[in-house]
Amino acid sequence: MKTIKGPGLFLAQFAGDDAPFNSWDGITKWAADCGYAGVQVPSWDARFIDLDKAASSKDYCDAFKGKAAENGVEVTELSTHLQGQLVAVHPAYDEGFDGFTVPQMRGNPKARQEWAVDQVKKAISASRNMGIGALASFSGALAWPYVYPWPQRPAGLIETAFDELARRWKPILDHAEENGVDICYEIHPGEDLHDGVTFEMFLERVGNHARANMLYDPSHYTLQCLDYLDNIDIYADRIKMFHVKDAEFNPTGRQGVYSGYQSWVNRAGRFRSPGDGQVDFGAVFSKLTANDFDGWAVVEWECCLKHPEDGAREGAEFVRQHIIRVTERAFDDFADGGTDEAANRRMLGLS
Repeated sequence: MKTIKGPGLFLAQFAGDDAPFNSWDGITKWAADCGYAGVQVPSWDARFIDLDKAASSKDYCDAFKGKAAENGVEVTELSTHLQGQLVAVHPAYDEGFDGFTVPQMRGNPKARQEWAVDQVKKAISASRNMGIGALASFSGALAWPYVYPWPQRPAGLIETAFDELARRWKPILDHAEENGVDICYEIHPGEDLHDGVTFEMFLERVGNHARANMLYDPSHYTLQCLDYLDNIDIYADRIKMFHVKDAEFNPTGRQGVYSGYQSWVNRAGRFRSPGDGQVDFGAVFSKLTANDFDGWAVVEWECCLKHPEDGAREGAEFVRQHIIRVTERAFDDFADGGTDEAANRRMLGLS
């Protein structure tokens, strides 16, 4: 068994135009002051990282990591959640997702997708230059408008969508293989990879690609009423990243999973700060540890009630308390009488 690393913090939810959240130097100092040992970096945020330079220059990456280390934190992973989303976008969401790209690509879905693919590949190269073996991403979605089958889905619709999704991602996964980097898809509503079944549908179509892996986030499973602990056992070999995010699901006689288009605070299912929701993180950390997960426990703070800075500081301590320092010996070793093969045979009554 291995000890999980942490605590880490995903910086995307904290980036802003005011200090200390508007610069790499400022936000890494702040994260360390909150008690974090590592930070996960949104690769699209130019206030923190120049992705073009990171993809092409190891010297730049060394200086980037060096500044973080000087301020007391390690770079855990890069994230391409926004760019990965744009690898596959159903036309119904074109305008909504245009804000995820640079202004010159907006209104041009083909150019936007090509830009997104290039961005994810650059983040893979940057990860290699930083000596990091995992990259966070979304899969994007072509089939999501049809998630609930009304009207009845035409035969082959979903299969065609997943064939195309795999076709778009296969060259990116091959680039990841060449660079020794796992792409960890966050299994997430709004993505075609939103549960175990859809992940397996994708995995089959990319030939069980070794670099197609999972970012495990139990909050999204809680809101789907999916068994988030069983999921760890099923996909232990594919879970390469971990977001510590809590959630609660409180259905009523008026609303359930779909939550009636309500705001976050009024939904039946809503995200909470770590420890304030319903996820059994003691069991989650135990399962991950027993299954030899040796990545980072990264807080992705999202809460409909609590102030983000309070959530960040509490999250660091929450993770620290849940990380299990693995044992190097069995608890009952004190009772070991010492045996050898001959003694074993005698105990079994074998001559």
